[in-house]
Amino acid sequence: MTETTSDAGGARSAPRRRRRVLRWILGGLGALVVLLVGGILVYSQVGVMAAEAGPLAEVRADPSLSAVDEGAGIVLTPADGATGGGLVFIPGAKVDPWAYAAVLRDAVVDDGLTVVITRPWLNLAFFDPRPLSTFTDLAPGVDAWAVGGHSLGGVRACQLAADADALVLFASYCATDLSASGLPVLSLSGSEDLLSTPEKIRDAAPLLPPDATFVEIDGASHASFGAYGPQPGDGTPSLAREDVARVIAGELRELPVGN
Repeated sequence: MTETTSDAGGARSAPRRRRRVLRWILGGLGALVVLLVGGILVYSQVGVMAAEAGPLAEVRADPSLSAVDEGAGIVLTPADGATGGGLVFIPGAKVDPWAYAAVLRDAVVDDGLTVVITRPWLNLAFFDPRPLSTFTDLAPGVDAWAVGGHSLGGVRACQLAADADALVLFASYCATDLSASGLPVLSLSGSEDLLSTPEKIRDAAPLLPPDATFVEIDGASHASFGAYGPQPGDGTPSLAREDVARVIAGELRELPVGN
């Protein structure tokens, strides 16, 4: 009789032990998820590279340019009328979107290009699942769109390129195979870039269509494609940002997006 009672008690306690172990496992996994999410949130908000005050003030004071923050993105349009062509531009990781307005201003003012600079979730384009239409809808009068981005923003632009009329890489390269897409592609890079180095861009070139255009801007660094100051690990530019902006505008002029 005693043996039977003992066996029954052991049988009842086994499921309780399994439930305790399961709770410990689930609790541990939950804690890891909380730590991971918390770590990403902290990382995304610490060390964000702000737009330089001087160039940004010039953009905002320019009467030939309209710069409107629409929440999902910053819309830059020429005051005297757009061409019908547009560029959705995705910032690099943890760079203030306003930092790119000064570099893209020439293309807007001189060539009538509409530019939408996106505001990636968590300041990281990889965590932004929104489709290209989220940003093109901010400028409904545009007939044709290129998508592009700087650094990691360019990697995200490659993922959205199937919905665009052209792709522009700014000191960036694709991790998506677009070699058979037939898409017009412009790759702009800097000779002094120590982050998206010329070697990395050459190594990733087979992922682009065979007729992709590659332009290496002599004297430009990684940070030359924005106005947010020097970037850790980057090279030293020998070409002024204003000159880099003029080269960029000249190359964007050749895109098949309504210019």
